[in-house]
Amino acid sequence: MYKIGLVGAGAVAGLHAQAIEALPNAQLAGCCDGGSGRAEVLAQQYGAKIFPDYESLIRSSEVEVVLVATPSGLHMEPVLLAAEHRKPVLCEKPLEITTERIDLMIKAHEQSGTALGCIFNYRYDEVVTYIREALTQQRLGQLTYAAVRVPWWRDKTYYAGSWKGTQALDGGGALMNQSIHMVDLLQHLMGPVQSLFAYTDTLAHDIEVEDTAVVALRFANGALGQIYGSTAAYPGQPRQLDLMGARGTIQQVEDSLAVWSFAEARAEDQSIRLRFQQADAGGAADPMAIKYANHARCIAEFLGALETGTSFSVDGREARKSVEILEAVYRSQAEGRPVIL
Repeated sequence: MYKIGLVGAGAVAGLHAQAIEALPNAQLAGCCDGGSGRAEVLAQQYGAKIFPDYESLIRSSEVEVVLVATPSGLHMEPVLLAAEHRKPVLCEKPLEITTERIDLMIKAHEQSGTALGCIFNYRYDEVVTYIREALTQQRLGQLTYAAVRVPWWRDKTYYAGSWKGTQALDGGGALMNQSIHMVDLLQHLMGPVQSLFAYTDTLAHDIEVEDTAVVALRFANGALGQIYGSTAAYPGQPRQLDLMGARGTIQQVEDSLAVWSFAEARAEDQSIRLRFQQADAGGAADPMAIKYANHARCIAEFLGALETGTSFSVDGREARKSVEILEAVYRSQAEGRPVIL
């Protein structure tokens, strides 16, 4: 039974608490917040101990694994302290808002011999397993195009008085906060991005960072691609992944398959289409509409890796890749030129 300490008690912390409760080998041992008082509510609901701050939580012998769910730009400090106390950390996305900070986090945990992982829950959609298998089997033939779309909507109240939309704590906007899940999924399935050219802008919100972005990509495997991310697309539409090749097309919408078509059909294709024909609503308009099942799968894999001493699939170096891509996006926008990664 792994005793997990939750650092941060904002909106996403409730998902983590639900996910931990759903696992047979995990217990929410403690939680803390930055002064909001929300940790007390979580502690009462899940029978956990309240800690006054993350320092006392991490130092406590009652906590074995640290789960960080603070604002994005405040991930580094508790992660570094956990490494100092030789405790493994699973951290919300993005791992941090710059690769410079991420590199410090990776180095600290490599030196302490402890695991550092990141939560990218979209990887744990069941449909992704089938997509990954189709790519491994080269069912799409020569890959020609891959794209992600996150046409979401967030109203003014979402940003009002919040750390969200600030450069210091969000590190970016519609890309770094909302779309980074799909950016991670895109590079996970397609491999490295070789170069990109980006336009980003703030068109519908009074925030410091982008609410709309369009990025053209070239992958190392030769395929072309796109990223579209927004929180200014009323009323919000489902997220989407497109993978196209000379022998097939896959289109994922939320956790469903809109297109599963190959030049060489197989007997199981129709059953796969039927199995994934219904899509969840997702977080297109409401960030709290996201379900905790994928978080539970992610935490379960992380704990399994600790148990067996094996590697976690989204370790620090893997989680770094999506932030590196977004740093290149912001550099392209700032300098008005293509950027080679």
